[in-house]
Amino acid sequence: MEGEPSSDASRPKTRIPLQIEEYLAGIAIGILGLITFANVVVRYLTNFSFAFTEEFSIFLMVFMALVGGSSVMAKQGHLNIRYLVDKLPTRARQGTLIVATMLTALTFLLLAVFGTRMAWDEYRFEVTSPGLGLPTWIYTMWLPFLSLAIFGRAVGVLIRMWRRQG
Repeated sequence: MEGEPSSDASRPKTRIPLQIEEYLAGIAIGILGLITFANVVVRYLTNFSFAFTEEFSIFLMVFMALVGGSSVMAKQGHLNIRYLVDKLPTRARQGTLIVATMLTALTFLLLAVFGTRMAWDEYRFEVTSPGLGLPTWIYTMWLPFLSLAIFGRAVGVLIRMWRRQG
């Protein structure tokens, strides 16, 4: 499929297209590259630094990690100890992968819940960032949304696993 990021015959069929995460990650890394390039050029040509852009850069890196994590989860590329898992009998290996995926889903569901609480507290107490003085909930509010995306992708993986077994 021409024009699609990481088009591959082994891509899972998902209800929500994986291109969403891939395009968001591409946009984030593009903006991060522009910020970094502008910072380097301005620093070499003047004595001025765009150090205040560090807030945006950190946000974009965390955003990319979570969006990428969602995409990787859908492709069953999450971390596991393949050396040990591959040595298990087929049924035990499948059970281990299901349990690991369930624990991953639970972890990101909890992260969404606690991330929501954190963003709400930052909004309620009007916490601002040290560099730009922006409300920090603007950055933090993405944590629950993207954690729910990873949770949803993990649930999708579990459904595909159970369908293959049945």
